[in-house]
Amino acid sequence: MADPSLEVKVEHLQDTVDQLSAKVDSYHISLVNIVDKKKKKKDDEGDENEERGNWGSKLDFLLSCLGYAVGLGNVWRFPILAYENGGGAFFIPYTIMLLLVGIPIFFLELALGQFSSSGPATCWRFAPLFSGIGVGMVIVSALVCIYYNMIIAWSLYYLFASFTSELPWAECRAPWATQFCLDYVKLMPRLNCTDDYGWSGDVDGACYNTSVVPKVIKAIWNETLAKSNDIERVLPTREYLRREVLGIDQDDNDPGLGNLGPIHWQLVLCLLLGWVFVCLTLCKGVKSSGKVVYVTATFPFLVLIILLVRGVLLEGYYTGIEFYITPHLEVLKSAKVWKEAANQIFFSLSASWGGLIALSSYNKFHNDIFRDALVVSFGNCLTSVFAGFVIFSYLGFLANELGADVSTVAGSGGTTLAFVVYPFAVTKMPVSTLWAILFFVMLVTLGVDSQFVLVETVTTSFLDIFPKTRKFKGFVVMCFCAAFFVLGLTLTTDGGLDMLDLMDTYAGGWNVLIIAICECIAIGWVYGARRFLRDIETMIGSKVCGCLPWVAFKYIWAACWCFVTPVVIVFVLIFSWIDYQRVDRLPQWADALGWLMTLSVIVAIFVVAIVKFCMAPGDSFGEKWRVVTSPTSDWGPALPKHRTLVTQYVPNFIVDPKNDSLPANAYQIEGGQTNLAYQGKMDEIPPYETHKL
Repeated sequence: MADPSLEVKVEHLQDTVDQLSAKVDSYHISLVNIVDKKKKKKDDEGDENEERGNWGSKLDFLLSCLGYAVGLGNVWRFPILAYENGGGAFFIPYTIMLLLVGIPIFFLELALGQFSSSGPATCWRFAPLFSGIGVGMVIVSALVCIYYNMIIAWSLYYLFASFTSELPWAECRAPWATQFCLDYVKLMPRLNCTDDYGWSGDVDGACYNTSVVPKVIKAIWNETLAKSNDIERVLPTREYLRREVLGIDQDDNDPGLGNLGPIHWQLVLCLLLGWVFVCLTLCKGVKSSGKVVYVTATFPFLVLIILLVRGVLLEGYYTGIEFYITPHLEVLKSAKVWKEAANQIFFSLSASWGGLIALSSYNKFHNDIFRDALVVSFGNCLTSVFAGFVIFSYLGFLANELGADVSTVAGSGGTTLAFVVYPFAVTKMPVSTLWAILFFVMLVTLGVDSQFVLVETVTTSFLDIFPKTRKFKGFVVMCFCAAFFVLGLTLTTDGGLDMLDLMDTYAGGWNVLIIAICECIAIGWVYGARRFLRDIETMIGSKVCGCLPWVAFKYIWAACWCFVTPVVIVFVLIFSWIDYQRVDRLPQWADALGWLMTLSVIVAIFVVAIVKFCMAPGDSFGEKWRVVTSPTSDWGPALPKHRTLVTQYVPNFIVDPKNDSLPANAYQIEGGQTNLAYQGKMDEIPPYETHKL
């Protein structure tokens, strides 16, 4: 008979062992959690892709994207475009085009770059036939960055010139001011010219001092008549820009593309400074540029707010703002307004230039790219609208000072607005030097953000094509910057302004629209929108923006990529051809040079496609076509642990292209589980599981 006390002791001992075992299990779980947290923290802080590198933080990428999208065009092009196309009514087509064209292309490129961890030159492995798109993007970015840095150089020139007690363009001065300069030509009745001053009041509407040879214009008695005879008073800021800064009109040699004239060393030094800054920022990769944008991407917003506060305190500001936002709904019937809205959205977001793909290629795999696309797209467009209030508050003030209409002083935007109209407006304000410095610092910071990405697009593509050069990235960046600096020296000559206008018109024009259409065809129809949406869900999971269901948006993206967006872009493209206008002041042969820039992008797309097709293995057309429109073995995420996730919905997907002899279960999915479940059981796996298994 068993001893009851012994049984009690055994049971007590068993309970003690169970308790100790439970404590051990609890401690083990806690230890595992601590290790996992530390590992996750280390992964978040360090580079996920050690070979290629990643952004230091999610904010680095977001600010870089925002800085790239928000550029000089937001300040000097959109406000003028809005008032020319219906004022406040222009916001309606602008918003619609943002939703139908801007955001779909923007999101497509960000998702493509992040999923493939490849730049624009090598992200087309899902269909090699379209590899030429990446080449075209690199050409566009290279051409644009050559002349874009010249605009930054002008801003630097004006910034340095502003550090003085009195702005040098505040009044007409020798030797750059002509007889037509505003301070030299008065407005007065014809009788005053002849009776009070003894000048001759000619039939051309102007009064002349005929006591000197040749006669000198002294006043205008009829502005309408004088303007019909090409006689106008010129703002001193315009004379300063053309004759002092750019060296135009200083003699009778008629500078232009056919006669570039000498190089101006002041502009060369400013251009060199701009390239040195870009080179130093990019030579350490995205880690260094990601920190610089904390200043360059945020400072323009601070300056815009300061300038708006100052602007609404100026007399006449309301007239300018009213001119900007007053809606003219009748213009919505015009196809031209819708075309202009689509163009502005498309180019304001810098879509199809390759920069978005290059930036997102340095993201970590599970970054919420959907959230970033919405934040940057809407942030960019709201900045354009906000900048319009800033600019037109000053235009209203200037119109009030000159006694002119707002439309007269607004000009045509672009360089006229940035380097003529606004600099003259600040000369009429107290502490004009301060406001000039703030404005030109803003222009510099707006420009360099976009310039960083343009150069990064070119260098990233080169490093992706030749990966062994990644360890020499600093040297590669230096070489490209030096080459672009040399190519940009023509822009520092007397004819540099004509060269810049030519490149601005043709380098990133309708060829970018062709690129966008090819992107939609490649993703939507060849690779397949459904497959691409699964790729995106593998990265971002079933929830986007923290709480929104991804399933509520994915079919909208599919409809845009396959139908809506390409149709709208085709409309814009056709209307651009119909409404084509050459730059009047340039010679006819300059158009041929411009079309060479445009066609170089188109030729790159189709020549590369033909070469890829001819070199593809296969005896028949169908076999070759199947090869060039199917993903290659190395298409997909860069790291095997992420490629394992793709095997959930792609049978026979190669997890490690560098060592494809290993079975899929040799690798681990995130979370530590092996991939045994995927081998031979593809049909049993639900197609839309979240990426945490």
